[in-house]
Amino acid sequence: MAVRPLRIGPDGWVDGIRHVRSPNCDARPAGVAVELLILHNVSLPPGQFGSGCIDRLFCNAPEPRAHPFLALLAGLRVSAHFLIERDGGTTQFVSCRQRAWHAGASTFEGRAGCNDFSIGIELEGTDFVAFETAQYAALAQLARALRSALPLRAVRGHSHIAPGRKTDPGPLFDWDRFARQAGLPALWLP
Repeated sequence: MAVRPLRIGPDGWVDGIRHVRSPNCDARPAGVAVELLILHNVSLPPGQFGSGCIDRLFCNAPEPRAHPFLALLAGLRVSAHFLIERDGGTTQFVSCRQRAWHAGASTFEGRAGCNDFSIGIELEGTDFVAFETAQYAALAQLARALRSALPLRAVRGHSHIAPGRKTDPGPLFDWDRFARQAGLPALWLP
C-alpha cells in the first residue's frame, strides 16, 4: 500500500499528523532561511517510552511529582518542531515557520545559534536502544516533505552541532539507513 506523502501548509503545519502547540517558540530572525535538519533523541523519564511526558515537557507541564527526574525539569522551556514516537506516530509542536527551542548553544559551519535556521526532530529513544523500523519510515517521510517545502541543505545530529555537550541521536542511529529511505544525497550527511 502506498503511503500518502505529507504536505506542509503555508502556515508551516504538516497535514495528516497530530498537532500539540508548544508555547516554547518564537519568530525566526528576518530573512533567515531554514537550511538545517537536526536530529535528537529523548525519553522521559530516561529510558522510558510512551509515557506522554515529552508532550507535557514541551507544553510546560512536566508533572514533577510523577518521577524524581521530572522534578529536575521544572521551569525548563524547551520544544522541538516534531516528535516521532517508537511506533512511528508523529506529533508537531511548532510551526516550521517559527523557531523551536531545541538546539541550545550550537554551531553549524561557523554559524552559531542553530535554532535560528533549523528544524528540530526528536526521536523517542536513547543512546542505548536501537530505533524502530516505524521511526525510520516516519522520519524518512517527514524529511522528504520538509526537503520539498524548505531550502534545507544538510542533516546533522545534536551531537554534531553541540559536540562535547550532546550525544544524540546517539551511536545506534543508522545514518545510512535514514539517508537511503529519505533519498538524501551523501553531501547532506555528517
